[in-house]
Amino acid sequence: MDVLTDNFSLYGKGFLGTVELTVYSSALALALGFVMASFRVAPVGSLRVLGTVWVTVLRNTPLTLLFFAVLLGLPRFGLVLPFQLFAVLALGCYTSAFICEVLRSGINTVPTGQGEAARSLGMTFGQTLGEVVLPQAFRSVIPPVGSTLIALAKNSAIAGAFSVTELLGTYRTLNELGYSIIWTFVWIAVGYLIITLTISALFNVMEKRWGVAR
Repeated sequence: MDVLTDNFSLYGKGFLGTVELTVYSSALALALGFVMASFRVAPVGSLRVLGTVWVTVLRNTPLTLLFFAVLLGLPRFGLVLPFQLFAVLALGCYTSAFICEVLRSGINTVPTGQGEAARSLGMTFGQTLGEVVLPQAFRSVIPPVGSTLIALAKNSAIAGAFSVTELLGTYRTLNELGYSIIWTFVWIAVGYLIITLTISALFNVMEKRWGVAR
């Protein structure tokens, strides 16, 4: 218990760092995932190709390698940003590929007649997708989207290896101070548990309110 009480500010700083990474990366992942899912079902061939390439490349690239590419590669092209922002870009882009596929699977559950009816009324592809298809698809993808964002929260631990303030990275400082490594990781695990259970509770509420009735 001493490791927590003696270093509460350090744990708190790491915890808040992980929360910030999770929130910002989730927002980016959801936005990009929505765009790429729209591209993958678009009637324009070039957009479908772009969406497919985005998902294929990112889903099959190790997240650690993507961190190296973003944090070490982009500055070589003159793009110098805070490490935390680079970490958000890496996490958000990587997770967006999975969000895209979740949303696309939800779109595929909507009967084709819904889209055909909307088009017969003169609605554009964007209107059909935004006003008819996605609201119905959203109801069926709430649980998998929640699971994907929980995975994002845990994946944020990789950022600590790139000088980004986050929860897992606190173990190095505490280890140097001579605290028990076991209790150090116990309290780190508790911190991640709080974050993931909060996300799970939020999506459980959303599922009960808007999810597909079983």
